[in-house]
This record gives sequence, C-alpha cells and structure tokens, in this order.
Amino acid sequence: MEVEWRSMDQEVESCWLTKRVDSEIVQAMGHKGWTSKLAGPAIGPYRQATEAGGFVYLSGQLALDESGNLLNGSVAEQTRKALERARSLLEEGGLGLGDVVKATVFLTDLKTFPEMNTVYAEFFSKDPPSRSTLQVAALPKGGAVEIELLARRP
Repeated sequence: MEVEWRSMDQEVESCWLTKRVDSEIVQAMGHKGWTSKLAGPAIGPYRQATEAGGFVYLSGQLALDESGNLLNGSVAEQTRKALERARSLLEEGGLGLGDVVKATVFLTDLKTFPEMNTVYAEFFSKDPPSRSTLQVAALPKGGAVEIELLARRP
C-alpha cells in the first residue's frame, strides 16, 4: 500500500477564501459553503449551504426576513417564506428546487400538516423529492415550520 504524504504548506495551499458580491463562498478541505443575502443571516455559527461530494446540504430554513426576524404568520405563510429562502440559497449555488432529492420538514404541530403540504406542493409540483415530516417540541425563534433540503449537483 502506497501512502502519499503532504506537508502542511500543501494543505494550506489547497484551501482558499473567495468573496463574491452577493454571497460569501468558502472553500476548504474539499467542501464549500455559502450564504445568500435574500435568505437573510444564519442565526448561529453554521453555514446555510454546504457542498461536498456533489451534494448540497441546506441547513434548516425558518420563515425569517432579511434582517433575521421571524415572520409571524400562518403555517402556510411560514412555509412559503422558508421555501423562498431555501430556493435563494440553491440559486446562489447554481441549483434550483428541481435538484432537490430529499426534504425534511419540522412542524411544531402535525395538525398543521395539510396547510404546510398545500404550499409545499406549489414549490415541488413536478417530480417532488423524498420527504420526511416530523413534529418537534419547539423551533428556533418560535417558528412553526423549519425546512432543510438536500440537493444533488447534476
């Protein structure tokens, strides 16, 4: 078995930081992440989107405005805003909702599933991805809906 040894300088050279006008892209150790101004700020120390191995993982999206404030609206309104944020993150990375292969929806009350599902169907009307829906005790900022997506780069 042959082992390739790389110096720390070689590892550092393989990592770089690139700034773009509308987003920040970080490339490090074989994965990159980005944000989107339209999606608003992350509410913690995490990337909103990370790409690795041809897949893009979106962190859970809440119904937040561009300032990071929760949209106090119905489950339908919160679902719409969360999916709009997710779509903007995908578009920032050159993808779209048609590239999504898996969705996970977190609801604070499963009785609101039909309301969420109606809006969700508007965004994934053709060839929808696999999906799981879970009820949780609470969501950050008091949200009623959080949606995370997994997309595959074609």
